[in-house]
Amino acid sequence: MHVPDGFLDAPTSLATAAVAAGGVALALARARRELDDRTAPLAGLVAVFVFAAQMLNFPVGAGTSGHLLGGALAAVLVGPWTATLCLTVVLAVQSLLFADGGITALGTNIVLMGLVGVWTGWLVFVGLRRLARSSGVAIVPALAGVAAVLSVPAAALTFTGLYAVGGHAPIPLGDLVVAMLGWHTLIGLGEGIITFLAVGSIIATRPDLVHGARGLRADRELEIRSGAHA
Repeated sequence: MHVPDGFLDAPTSLATAAVAAGGVALALARARRELDDRTAPLAGLVAVFVFAAQMLNFPVGAGTSGHLLGGALAAVLVGPWTATLCLTVVLAVQSLLFADGGITALGTNIVLMGLVGVWTGWLVFVGLRRLARSSGVAIVPALAGVAAVLSVPAAALTFTGLYAVGGHAPIPLGDLVVAMLGWHTLIGLGEGIITFLAVGSIIATRPDLVHGARGLRADRELEIRSGAHA
């Protein structure tokens, strides 16, 4: 979903850059509440994983490409504010060093993946978690998977809206909508599976590190009693 240079006109690109700058500034101020000495290393690992996942691009038609986003996964693991920063760093490195996404479109890409992708996933996850609060941490991977599925087409839909307002490429809007929403719905399903597996593996070993599991009751542990028998 990396938007290249010239895909949107200058006013739209400037507007998304302003929104991205405000979102990142707010994330910088709020992320410290989500991290501590135990969870800070996990944020670095999340950024590396998202970077690697997003480097696997494939064309989806109408001059666009598709790939995993990782926003919902990052939000559930390290919190939405930290996830926004992780995605921002990933997108900046990809744009500046790997020419993946335009430099003038960096703000747009941050809005789509670092804000819409992350926060759609997080809000869906939180809403589902409230409904299933009594289920304990075991339900977290499934909820994270559903959130990931919905976050990808939400970002794609946002992009089509931006293109409708300030599209600057010779691509019919109808073709773009079909390509983006159709393919990114399928990508969302794949991302949901990967998110379910990744969160599940961490929940199984260190649920205390998962931001999205905070406040949920732990699964009942097996009690081993010892003592003299009559």
